[in-house]
Amino acid sequence: MNSYQTELPAGSHWSLMMRRGTALTLTDVAGGVNAGVLFYNPENLLERYNAPDTLKCQHTFRLTAGHCLYSDMGRIFCGIEHDSFGWHETVCGTANAALIEHQFGTSDYQQARNDRHQNGYDSFLVELAKYGLGKRDMAACLNLFAHVAADEDGKLALVRQGEAGASVTLRFAMDTLVILHTCPHPLSRATAYPRQPLGIHIDGERKPLSALCLERAENQRGLCNNHLYHFSEGACSC
Repeated sequence: MNSYQTELPAGSHWSLMMRRGTALTLTDVAGGVNAGVLFYNPENLLERYNAPDTLKCQHTFRLTAGHCLYSDMGRIFCGIEHDSFGWHETVCGTANAALIEHQFGTSDYQQARNDRHQNGYDSFLVELAKYGLGKRDMAACLNLFAHVAADEDGKLALVRQGEAGASVTLRFAMDTLVILHTCPHPLSRATAYPRQPLGIHIDGERKPLSALCLERAENQRGLCNNHLYHFSEGACSC
C-alpha cells in the first residue's frame, strides 16, 4: 500500500509516523476546520517543533507554500509543498479546557460521547502520553487553516478559519512523529462548537523537498543540517 486516506472528525486527535520523503496532505472538507499540529523526532523525542525559529529564519509571520517547519536542532521536519489556503499561523497556541468551557459550555464524554467539547491542549496530551511525553514536552503548535492578523496595537484576531476544499501538503525531510487535533482555534469566534472534519491523505512515494521550499538560503542551510544528521546513511551532499 503506497497511500492511505481517512477523515478525522471534529474534536478529535491522532498521531502518526511520517517517513522521510513521504507527503501528508490535510484537507478542510467542509470549511472552517482548525488543525493543530506538533512535530517530534521519533529517534530523539527531545527534538521537537520550534515555532520561533521557523518564523525568524524565514522572515515571516504567516506560513504557506515554500516555507519549511524547523526543529529546535535547526533541522527541517518538513516543507509546505502545496497550499491552496495561503495562511497558517504558529503563534496562538492551542485552547485549553477552561477556554472551551467558557465559550461553548460544558459537554464531556459521559454526556455527549463523541460530540463532547474537546479542547486542543488535552488532545495533545492524550497523544503525547502514547510516546512517554507529557506537559513539559508541549511546544508552540502550528494551526493549519487559520489566518491570524495583528492590529496597530498588536492585538491578534482570527480573520479567516478554513475554506471548503482547501488543502495543504507537507513533504517530510526526516522521519517525524506528527501529533494533531481538530479542536477549535483559541481565537475562534464561533458560538457553537465547530464540527468540521479534516481529510487526511498519506502519499508513501519518497521524494525530496520541492525546489520551492529551497529557494531561501536559510532553508538550504537547514537541509544541510538534515544531510549531516543522515550522514551515516550516505545522504550528506553539503
